Amino acid sequence: MKKALIALAVAGSFAMTSVTALAAPITIKFSHVVAENTPKGQMANKFKDLIAERMGDKVVVEVFPNSQLFGDNKVLEAMLLGDVQIAAPSLSKFKKYTKALQVDLPFLFKDMAAVERFQKSDAGVKLLTSLESKGLVGLGYLHNGLKQLSASKPLRTPADASKLKFRIMSSDVLAAQFEAVEAVPLKKPFSEVFTLLQTRAIDGQENTWSNIFSKKFFEVQPYITESNHGVLDYMVVTSAEFWNGMDADTRNGVQQALNEALVFGNEIAAQKAVEDRQKIIDSGRSEVLSLSDAERAQWVEAMKPVWKQFEGDIGADLIEAAAASNM
Repeated sequence: MKKALIALAVAGSFAMTSVTALAAPITIKFSHVVAENTPKGQMANKFKDLIAERMGDKVVVEVFPNSQLFGDNKVLEAMLLGDVQIAAPSLSKFKKYTKALQVDLPFLFKDMAAVERFQKSDAGVKLLTSLESKGLVGLGYLHNGLKQLSASKPLRTPADASKLKFRIMSSDVLAAQFEAVEAVPLKKPFSEVFTLLQTRAIDGQENTWSNIFSKKFFEVQPYITESNHGVLDYMVVTSAEFWNGMDADTRNGVQQALNEALVFGNEIAAQKAVEDRQKIIDSGRSEVLSLSDAERAQWVEAMKPVWKQFEGDIGADLIEAAAASNM
């Protein structure tokens, strides 16, 4: 009898070991809304490859580009329900969860170096934790680049934008930005922008060089004003429940792979800003307009009141910290 019990115990031990060994890896569904050849798309694929290299027996990343799973307006809700584990929405998409991330104020940053300095500052790092009370965890920032204005007519001064309809992301800041120049902002999904431009349901849009090129907006917009008026950046985010549900070693491994992927993605963003701008110029499909200092000053003056308008939501200290990064 004793031998039989020992045999059962040994068999049970082997069975548990086998179950552990055969346990399915953790699956991370990474949902995003842009093409795979964009900085975000390439970053996501790099993250997938790094995880496969280092953690293939424990973690598997599945990437879903081009809004295949969710648009940015729905992905955070889906994340909290456990339907997706990682996403990288633009900062403006977090308004429902925290107003502090509305730092996409017009002409707040003079260049991407300033953006980088701000995000690495104490204030920028602190923003990653600003969503924890809502069940979300910020894991890092990804650049896309500075935004340009495209339209069906040349835009050189704020008066040129008057009465034109511009697609914007779901952002009150961006709505106020266009209202400041008497334009009409329309909140529409990113996946619909090309069709809206092609059918002339809207007159223009704002975006980075890589998005304008990869989504072919330049083919249906005769003019692009090189305004560099705002920044399009993303926060890579996950749910606190999923993140804290992993053991410390796994979590650290995922974070390290993501950090490396973000460095890679940000390098790609910088390269593509230059390369895609030139490709658009070379195509001859859209004329790129450069602003004189006097013309740019008019845009800055027209849109600067938006800072004060959202100071109460974002926080004067945070806006001051962001502006100080331009030094």
